[in-house]
Amino acid sequence: MISDELKYRILEAFGFTPTGEQEQAAGVFSRFMTDRSGEAVMIMRGSAGTGKTVLAGAIVRALSALGQKLLLLAPTGRAAKVFSLSAGHAAYTIHRRIYRQKTAGDLSAFSLGDNLHQDTLFIVDESSMIANDVRGVTPGSGGWAEAAGPAANFGSGSLLDDLVRYVYSGRNCRMMLIGDRAQLPPVGEQESPALQGEVLRCYGLQVYECDLNEVLRQSQSSGILYNATVIRQMITRGGTAALPGIRFGGFADIRMVPGGELIESLASSYSEVGADETMVITRSNKQANIYNRGIRNMVLGREEELCAGDMLMVVRNKYFGDSCLPAGAGSSSLAFIANGDRAEVVRVRNVRSLYGFRFADAVLRFPDYDGQELGFTLLLDTLASEAPALTREQSGQLYNAVMEDYADIPLKADRLKRLRHDDYYNALQVKFAYAVTCHKAQGGQWAHVYIDQGYMGGDMLPADYIHWLYTAFTRATEKLFLVNWPSRAVSG
Repeated sequence: MISDELKYRILEAFGFTPTGEQEQAAGVFSRFMTDRSGEAVMIMRGSAGTGKTVLAGAIVRALSALGQKLLLLAPTGRAAKVFSLSAGHAAYTIHRRIYRQKTAGDLSAFSLGDNLHQDTLFIVDESSMIANDVRGVTPGSGGWAEAAGPAANFGSGSLLDDLVRYVYSGRNCRMMLIGDRAQLPPVGEQESPALQGEVLRCYGLQVYECDLNEVLRQSQSSGILYNATVIRQMITRGGTAALPGIRFGGFADIRMVPGGELIESLASSYSEVGADETMVITRSNKQANIYNRGIRNMVLGREEELCAGDMLMVVRNKYFGDSCLPAGAGSSSLAFIANGDRAEVVRVRNVRSLYGFRFADAVLRFPDYDGQELGFTLLLDTLASEAPALTREQSGQLYNAVMEDYADIPLKADRLKRLRHDDYYNALQVKFAYAVTCHKAQGGQWAHVYIDQGYMGGDMLPADYIHWLYTAFTRATEKLFLVNWPSRAVSG
């Protein structure tokens, strides 16, 4: 049978003996790929340490060797980069592949593009982040609701709807969704809709499903994966959230960091793996701001407001077309910079105050997009703001102030057209990216991750706490540091 041959090719691409669950999943995938209905979809769910990434890589290698057309996707730039490295195949962000800019007149309006692919398998990683709620869909933000800007700017405003419509409008195209349902679901959702078979059946699709739950033997020596598994089991059991007992003894990759040792530990991480591979994860924007200030001042020794080498995160989508590409963009294929994208400052100059706000010109390097360098006007007021981006009141203030400059233009439509191209009104809104909330970190991985959950009083915790903690734990690939972890939550 053709499906048996495909299963054999996948297992052969492993390079070692697969687990029973992995072998079973390879069989499900083979039946999915040989389904003649033309409207088949597959969901592969797997938690940390179960070999989900290894299996996905084996599938990509086997299909590539057979000449199967593939398109790998992920919700964020960082997630796409991680997927590319693990699969050995180029991956792209969902929004940048399925949407196209409507007109040059409205740079922020994107419609669903035409799927010109044929006989192609779309493999989508980190699918737990894909929302199906118009309130929550904005590109580049793990938490989506932290984003600024209307979701309706992109297609129908429902990412899962648009993704399904796009893929299955192509001739003989189908899709595989990969994800971990123990991670935080999109804001506004109780569960991740893209990982639910019953949701996908509502689209009229034939659904194939498999789950990987067995932690691989080689993963059991990792304190990160051992404790992530304990946390995931708490999610599976349900009930009231409580502080899990974290085991530190016997593991070299997880440890507690008292507040008094934090600066020295962070300095060691920056020296060992660099700023782009070190991340602090917090519960709130306010807490992230405190860390960002402390890291810049006490660890990196930076006194200027912004300087070369600083790591930034975009906090509001930035749209541009061919007629208004930022300086240095050249023939850039990026139609927008997404909320959640990370960048390194190459140089900064010309800091000035205007319209009641502060601006600067800067060249930024985007490590998740092949190190592409682009020049922007930055809005500095968001750097240390406790709000996710400019507040509604601040946005209104900037709008009114800039519009006054175009008061001599008779028609409002013409004034608005000028506004859409105004460097100051459309200045890139950014924050420092040494510390971020867990939603902003979702989809990414870093070598060294520091988790500060803040004060968690009593035994009753927020409903999303266990999902939050599991998601934060699984962002680390080499070492995990728990900052001021309470002694009552230590096991063994």
